[in-house]
Amino acid sequence: MFTEILKELPTFLVVVESGSFSAAAKRVNLTRSAVAKSVARLEAHLGIQLFSRTTRRLILTDEGARYYEDCNHLVRDLRDVGAQLNKGRTEPIGRVRISTPVLIGRHCVAPILRDLLRSHPQLEIDAEFSDSVVDVLNDGYDLVVRIGSVGNATDLTTRKIGAQDMAIFASPEYLSQRGIPTTIDDLCSHFGIVYGKSSKGLTWRVQDTDGAIHDVLMSSKQRYDDLEVVLDATIEGGGLAWLPRWLGRPHLASGALQLVLDSDQVQPIDIRAVWPKSKFLPLRTRAVIDALIKRVPHFLGSTPEPRDESNMAKCGSVLSL
Repeated sequence: MFTEILKELPTFLVVVESGSFSAAAKRVNLTRSAVAKSVARLEAHLGIQLFSRTTRRLILTDEGARYYEDCNHLVRDLRDVGAQLNKGRTEPIGRVRISTPVLIGRHCVAPILRDLLRSHPQLEIDAEFSDSVVDVLNDGYDLVVRIGSVGNATDLTTRKIGAQDMAIFASPEYLSQRGIPTTIDDLCSHFGIVYGKSSKGLTWRVQDTDGAIHDVLMSSKQRYDDLEVVLDATIEGGGLAWLPRWLGRPHLASGALQLVLDSDQVQPIDIRAVWPKSKFLPLRTRAVIDALIKRVPHFLGSTPEPRDESNMAKCGSVLSL
């Protein structure tokens, strides 16, 4: 019955707006009889009388007037929804839920998001800053920014948005006591202040003097899941640290840190956007991704070419990846 009501409803609305069956018939290109029969069928489906009919006038009953107002309100809402959806094809509208690592999020993702909101006032951002690896699908994120490997999940889409230049730093005091390493074998005679949540921390991808690239797993007495804490411990002379080039740069100028191996040997690390795989990506999410792709490299420097996989070295030994 609901389908039959929807079929007859447009004619009823036109009749009310036109004031007569004859005027409505002209508007919908039907005969007067066809319009009258359509209204009669609607009254039968609803079980109410919509019009009081006289030879000269067509008057809405109280029930008919109430029904018209309710239906007209619904039609306006539908039109508004359609207009918003149509606008949403060209203007980002609605909320985007994002997760990003703390430091890179604060340094470059957050400024990009704030600028995007100024350009698109109907966009909403719900950003979380955490170095924990979140579950994109089960935790309900629209977009996640990740540094390094993102795995090979078939239900996720990834896009490289930049690369973070890395370098190895130490305090001048530490280096005066332990010497300056220049090769991977030299690195293995030093302590590293490592970043990561696992018991071993992250490996440092370094090009040796012979051109071979290795993932070095440093011996360490200090492991932190906050890069700024790693930085502080390095300045205090606790050992070598593998840090973003931009993070250590101010402390090179002040003399608190010394560059051990620069980005010509220490390999950069990719930054990627990750989102649920879908045939249709909402424009609001696409707008955020596009903004990150465009502007993250300006914060972090040029994006390098893809790198070949190689060896992982731990104090001179080779471990499989």
